[in-house]
Amino acid sequence: MRSSNPVFSRRGFSRDNGYAGFNTAPQAGYAQGNPYAQSGNPYANNPYAQQDLQQGAPPQAPATTGRMTMDDVVTRSAMTLGTVAVGAVLAWALLPISSTSFGLAFGSAIVAMVLALIQSFKRTPVPALILGYAAFEGVFLGVISEMYNSQWSGAPFQAVLGTMAVTAATLLVYKAGWIRVTARYARIGMSIAIAFVLVMAVNLLLVAFGVADNGGLRSFGPLGAIVGIIAILLGAFFLTLDFKQIEDGIAYGAPRNEAWLAAFGLTLTLVWIYVEMLRLVAIFSSND
Repeated sequence: MRSSNPVFSRRGFSRDNGYAGFNTAPQAGYAQGNPYAQSGNPYANNPYAQQDLQQGAPPQAPATTGRMTMDDVVTRSAMTLGTVAVGAVLAWALLPISSTSFGLAFGSAIVAMVLALIQSFKRTPVPALILGYAAFEGVFLGVISEMYNSQWSGAPFQAVLGTMAVTAATLLVYKAGWIRVTARYARIGMSIAIAFVLVMAVNLLLVAFGVADNGGLRSFGPLGAIVGIIAILLGAFFLTLDFKQIEDGIAYGAPRNEAWLAAFGLTLTLVWIYVEMLRLVAIFSSND
């Protein structure tokens, strides 16, 4: 199973390079006499991990140069998120609130989505596509953040703090072992996420054709708040998949350039959480 997030199309690390996610089946040769293989541990089907499995020890990242490290992931993530931040700041500063800026924001969101989908279908990460996505996504976020701030002063700042809090809490829960990212966990979570997106798509159509008023399920009332909280919880779920993918990629010795995929996935997830948090802050501010 590939780690995924809101676009539901991001693949896992390259299978050709010895890693393809955390749902690989144990090889027959390891199924007998090996506790890791018997428990369905994905390390049993990974060439980098087989030697460790034979010795009864958890896999260790190979010392071979050119393999992904946590420093690589942090550096690429900082570059990608930094590009989003720069795009957002420039859009906020240079584009006054108007129908034109809203149109630019919508166009930027479409371009960002197209670039994200292109990268999702690529067999290898393309830094230019990922950074391009980040730049256009930043423009979109900058414009909508300015619009929200004009009506609910301080909402973007609160949304940033909320996003950081959700990320930190999810990382803490993940590292503490309170959540185990298994194939079953991923299947259940992805089923819920797909159902959520389908319901939101139907809701959008109902609103567009005038069947549902005031945004339907995405209204600025109690129902909209509940939907927003569910969306943020789904974002936290995607973060756990991202953390697992990064952890396993390093343990399996994924190639260094795959750190761009980790950065891409984290950026997609954090953008999802920020947008939902921005809406939630606005809903609670409207009800004060």
